[in-house]
Amino acid sequence: MKQRPITAFAKLGGLLFLPRTLDKIRKHARDELHEEHHEFIGKGFDGRLCHFLGLTYEALKARTLAGGTDEEILAWIQQHGRKLTEMDLLIWNGFAAKRGWRDDASPTLEKQKAESGLAHRTDLLTFFDYYEVDEGRAPR
Repeated sequence: MKQRPITAFAKLGGLLFLPRTLDKIRKHARDELHEEHHEFIGKGFDGRLCHFLGLTYEALKARTLAGGTDEEILAWIQQHGRKLTEMDLLIWNGFAAKRGWRDDASPTLEKQKAESGLAHRTDLLTFFDYYEVDEGRAPR
């Protein structure tokens, strides 16, 4: 059975979305990732996160599929990507958690909500909010 990725609100090393990216990489490799997510593999948040970390998606994917825990992969990220400060975490998390709310991605979010039958959900202000409901989790 095809599965949805874990919540975008999960953190690893203080970074939102990183556990979701790793989860998507693993599920896709095992052919367990819901097809709806295939179009955005390595793009969107995954791509932006990798860019922010100073890594290519391909490098993160290869390291993730080589095995190990999320914490071991985080250690690899810290060795091979750019060094992140507390301010970097604040900037990424603020950007990621608010993406789609009053920014250039708002039209895309509204389009995805409409395509999912969620256009009436005015409480879904960000992509993270939308993911929770669209993937069957309770909104935060």
